[in-house]
Amino acid sequence: MKQLFFILLLLILFSCQQEVKKPDFLIGKWKRINDKGSKETFEIWDTNFNGLGYSLQEKDTVFKENLSIIEIKGNKYLQVTGVNQRPTLFEFTNQTKNSFICVNPNNEFPKIISYWVNGSQLKAKVSNDDFAIDFIFEKVSN
Repeated sequence: MKQLFFILLLLILFSCQQEVKKPDFLIGKWKRINDKGSKETFEIWDTNFNGLGYSLQEKDTVFKENLSIIEIKGNKYLQVTGVNQRPTLFEFTNQTKNSFICVNPNNEFPKIISYWVNGSQLKAKVSNDDFAIDFIFEKVSN
């Protein structure tokens, strides 16, 4: 009887846990609307959660990074490549249906990357203890 009660308790606990999926709100092509000067910044995310971030200055690419959301040993990470010699991993520490926060306390900048949806806009912030950059994107296409 105790085993049956224990099994039922475990089933109830597991069924009450809400599985947080990968952030579908990222999918599409996004254009930054708070760029300075003549620079244009874009992020494009596909349904496999692979992204490309890049900035153009008069049609020349002045910045480019590859982004992907991956799982390693059951933990979710935002992986950034193309900026440093080796991939940089930011571990998901918080996620809701419309937001997530990733951290890498060993990275000089950024240490924290946050994404969230605000109405029809995608917002992001990259920061460390001393400095932050805010991004506001509008969807260009799906």
